[in-house]
Amino acid sequence: MTTASAPGKIILFGEHAVVYARPALAAPVFQAQAKVEVRDSSRLGVWIDAPNISLRAEYSALAPTHALRAAIDGVFHALSLPAAPCLNIHIQSQIPVASGLGSGAAVSVALIRALSAHLGQPLSDEQVNALAYQTETIYHGTPSGIDNTVITYARPVYYRRGEPIQTLRVGAPLHLLIADSGIPAPTRESVAAVRQLWQADSARWEAVFDKVGQLAQAARAALQAGLPQELGHLMNENHALLQEMTVSCSRVDALVETARNSGAWGAKVSGGGRGGNLIALVAPGSAESVSAALLAAGAVRVLQTEVA
Repeated sequence: MTTASAPGKIILFGEHAVVYARPALAAPVFQAQAKVEVRDSSRLGVWIDAPNISLRAEYSALAPTHALRAAIDGVFHALSLPAAPCLNIHIQSQIPVASGLGSGAAVSVALIRALSAHLGQPLSDEQVNALAYQTETIYHGTPSGIDNTVITYARPVYYRRGEPIQTLRVGAPLHLLIADSGIPAPTRESVAAVRQLWQADSARWEAVFDKVGQLAQAARAALQAGLPQELGHLMNENHALLQEMTVSCSRVDALVETARNSGAWGAKVSGGGRGGNLIALVAPGSAESVSAALLAAGAVRVLQTEVA
């Protein structure tokens, strides 16, 4: 048996604008992971067992555009296999689907790593990242590439599409709460909605994306200097721009206000938006009280994580 796991991710700054070549900051979330096990099998074919999505099937029976089949096909092609081997693949994920935590990318990265290693030809991080990005296009249509990049390298990154990846040097640990609004938030839909706005008035939205990119640049400087309160202020500004893009919603906005009123330095929607998760930056001593306030205000769950 060969196993591999991959963390979830959160976007700290720059979601949506990153699709339009502006910078973004993101970090892995090791408290939520996807795990894949690959075993040899006596049965013909490649059998997939993914209980989280109620899937048990031979992979060739899936549509060629199914994300799991695409990831497996990508590995077979990269390894130049003449024929599919006989395998059992078990996929288990702790990452909620459509929540902004990169569930699809995490499953893809873990699957690509476990499968290539089991076949005796482990792929490099660069190859894993490229294959995972191809799979992301099935999940999201026109992804930025940030999810697969953060999850593949499992490090905080400053990311701009088409430029070399820059890992972040954190000046002081960041204590973050990730609160699930309970509203599913398919990234593909929100990305498409922002694209419609941009197509209708590109000049206006290019200016908004510029502001988001400037916040991401300022946030990188504050992160490296170890200035969490300054980061909180920038986080609040970023949330206001995401509201302008129509990618927040009333429940997320209410939870953001709850976090701020309970002592968080800053809070914002994270990821695709229109539901999903918000993140709140807190002082270490206030994490429990802010978390309790978010749960009392209707958050389905709250994870505590640290960017260090």
